Amino acid sequence: MIAYIRGILAEKEPTRVIIEAAGVGYELLIPLSTYERLPREGEEVKLPAYHCVREDDEILFGFSSAEERDLFTKLTAVSGVGPKIALAILSGGSVGELSLAIAGGNAKRISSVKGVGKKTAEKICIELKDKVNAIEALAATDRKGASGAAPVLHDAILALSALGFSEETANRMVSGVVAKNPDVKDVETIIRMALSGR
Repeated sequence: MIAYIRGILAEKEPTRVIIEAAGVGYELLIPLSTYERLPREGEEVKLPAYHCVREDDEILFGFSSAEERDLFTKLTAVSGVGPKIALAILSGGSVGELSLAIAGGNAKRISSVKGVGKKTAEKICIELKDKVNAIEALAATDRKGASGAAPVLHDAILALSALGFSEETANRMVSGVVAKNPDVKDVETIIRMALSGR
């Protein structure tokens, strides 16, 4: 399995890149979220990769982070979701946003991506809601310079755990609140909404 490709960024387009490594040009299909983080052509780049082998084809997919690649592999494990649909979903938002939508059962958010129908979005939410950790995804996003929401969400989970909920249940409750109310920023409101939603 190919874990990553490191080399010179020879070409870049919104949906694909070519990376030259050891005299070989590797073409990788990428989501828009990865394209936005690429350096200029001619500079060195390292992309986590996913190597898809089929009977009639071999395709490399590239991602800006391991978290993005992990969500891609989880999406493609859902029946009816192929690599192209998974790339479209990843192009439709950050890993944190998409993980929150999935954990919170927000199929409407997933189906807003072109090419993803309502039934497919619902299936993704049902099959992956216990496999994504929205809080970890947000924390990873925060480490890269985003909003700083993860500490508030972490505190809300700790508070709900102190009230007797398991960490998994508390995580799901908080993810559901934030998925439906993305503007909520304080722990008290998140806890109140999480408890009222039960």
